[in-house]
Amino acid sequence: MQQASNEIVTIIVVAGGIKHYLESCLDSLRAQTHKNLEVIVVDNSLNSQFSQDIIRHYPEIKLYTEKKNLFYAGALNKGIDLGRGDYILCLNDDVTLDSGFVREALRGFHQDSSIGMIGGKILRSDGITIDSTGLFLSLWRTARERGYGIKDRGQYNYPRFIFGVNGAAAFYRRRMLGSIKIDADYFDSDFRMFYEDLDIAWRAQNRGWKAYYLPWAVAYHVRGATARRNSGINQPYARRYLNDELNTYLIKNRYLSIFKNESVLGFLLHLPFILLYDFLIFIYILFFRPRLFKKLSLNLKYLKFALEKRRKIKNRSVKRC
Repeated sequence: MQQASNEIVTIIVVAGGIKHYLESCLDSLRAQTHKNLEVIVVDNSLNSQFSQDIIRHYPEIKLYTEKKNLFYAGALNKGIDLGRGDYILCLNDDVTLDSGFVREALRGFHQDSSIGMIGGKILRSDGITIDSTGLFLSLWRTARERGYGIKDRGQYNYPRFIFGVNGAAAFYRRRMLGSIKIDADYFDSDFRMFYEDLDIAWRAQNRGWKAYYLPWAVAYHVRGATARRNSGINQPYARRYLNDELNTYLIKNRYLSIFKNESVLGFLLHLPFILLYDFLIFIYILFFRPRLFKKLSLNLKYLKFALEKRRKIKNRSVKRC
């Protein structure tokens, strides 16, 4: 297998303003055995003092700030444009990496030139509960995390092809990202956050790219630390702990990913499962979050945008650059 010790890896960390999480993340990047790293922090905190503190303690990083919140997808797009590595590792700020994560994951790209995405074993912060061992597309056309919430007993200690990679620690080949880019976006900025990892995996799969899981690349994720209330950290059924705005993103973005990426035949085959899932979600909204109906109606324009992007995707005749 080709050695990758000299290859530049761009790591993009999207910061939400919680200092101790970001510091733990950056400390784990300093400890990586693969040293040819370019670390870019895109600060969404809108707090100048927070930015100053980070750059003072981590002068080796590149810090990018704006006067508006770019959200997760927009922040990653900015980081990708700023970076110069052929491989892009996208991280939540509530993730820490084993010291060998980058080294082990980087090797995966050299197994097959069609591999555009590498995912590792992502555990919860307790080190024994699985957060994800690969992203898959469910019958309901939702994102399914393999092993989510169960104890790690070594049952996923084998490499294999998967559908996509979890967005908390997602490793991409830059060439793949360029081949599926839509206008100025690698990640669809209309998503803001949630489902952006499934969307990019689905787009990539449709263009002939593959995703691969390597259990020796280990990361630790505090599930929900930057998006949920404290009581919801590492808890199942995320929507119970999300505010109305984030719940709207969660519902809307599933539709956007389907509209953009699903084939006509695939849609017809999965329609009963899609409708069943929708029925259960809207029952939940009716009884527990009725305000969401108005918010969702205000987001109907994004369905039109998704169809326009679908046409652009279909018009690109080259499968892989």
